[in-house]
Amino acid sequence: MILVQSLHLAAVMARDNTPPVSGSASSRADSNPLLALAQYGQSVWLDFLSRSWVKNGELARRIAEDGVSGVTSNPAIFQKAIEGSQDYAPAIAEQSRQTGLSPKQIFETLAVRDVQDAADVLRPVYDKTGGADGFVSLEVAPDIALDTTASIEEGRRLWREVARPNLMIKIPGTAEGLPAIRELLGEGINVNITLLFARSTYEKVAEIYLEALEGRLARGESVHSVASVASFFVSRIDTAVDAQLAERAKRANDRERLELESLGGTVAVANAKLAYQSFRDLFSGPRWLSLAAAGARPQRVLWASTGTKNPSYSDVLYVDELIGPHTVNTMPLETFAAFRDHGRVRQSLESDLDVAAAVLLRLERAGISLEAITRQLVADGVQKFLEPYTQLLASIERRVQQSPPR
Repeated sequence: MILVQSLHLAAVMARDNTPPVSGSASSRADSNPLLALAQYGQSVWLDFLSRSWVKNGELARRIAEDGVSGVTSNPAIFQKAIEGSQDYAPAIAEQSRQTGLSPKQIFETLAVRDVQDAADVLRPVYDKTGGADGFVSLEVAPDIALDTTASIEEGRRLWREVARPNLMIKIPGTAEGLPAIRELLGEGINVNITLLFARSTYEKVAEIYLEALEGRLARGESVHSVASVASFFVSRIDTAVDAQLAERAKRANDRERLELESLGGTVAVANAKLAYQSFRDLFSGPRWLSLAAAGARPQRVLWASTGTKNPSYSDVLYVDELIGPHTVNTMPLETFAAFRDHGRVRQSLESDLDVAAAVLLRLERAGISLEAITRQLVADGVQKFLEPYTQLLASIERRVQQSPPR
């Protein structure tokens, strides 16, 4: 079965014009682990966006030198970009002179412009890969993450305003977000489903993608132009699990403590590897083959939250261990630089699957519920995006009040 899946995914990859690495590109890949990831079917995206990076040519350089083929953004990233520099001060001052614009409207204007400019820089990647890569993600406002109707309306509006084919609208994989994801995909809008932690939720998201494509085909609409990624968060799982392991270790005997300590830093990768097996199962067989024959693309798994939080773990742990076909790794700048310096490139995503399964079984036997942890992480994730978003709007409000009148 795995062989059949591998051959099928390879065929789809070839159809999507994924370029082979050869000649001078191969020699560059030998010296730059980031470039070498393409040989294993993995795309490198940056979990970072700022106006200065786009304007000064840094993003274009990272595309040319390091193989960057996408960008993701979120409220925290925009907060750091806008509050951490004066790059946006003239635009905020100009927007503040337009009577009646709210801080949210001003922020959206700034964000849409940044995403448009980044999408234009990445457009050659999108064109070269026949629409398989080269995307920029823009998230709906965190304060509507639990509002299905508002998420649909804002997703449509942002899609129209950005007006770039290589845009992805980011929608969290909450219970309220899933119907919005289905609706937007059905309308042909590219969607990045974020805040995925549980394999069961990932499988629901992949099923929604398949159903949305089937609905489009039934209506005589194209499926080739629809793109989606399922953003599976990694390091936050280890952070949460490790905290519970440490708490239990305080009350454990020596043998139990050794067992608990040995699970540290292993659960997130194990969970991700088994989620990828769900991807392999869902995007194979007669159902998927009929969609692929009509031009559909697989919904790639995107590894998010790949910055290592625990300094005792490798700073490239969540890149080294999750390399495989039809995946994306979106890296914060620190992880990006670290992997370029000392990353280990190999097809690691499907190695030691028995070990991964055993890790999750041992966690369960230790009395720790991964299901409960992932459920809490979704709620926490919504809040972690809401807090910087609220701070950002407050910062824009202050700058508006400080702006001199026209």
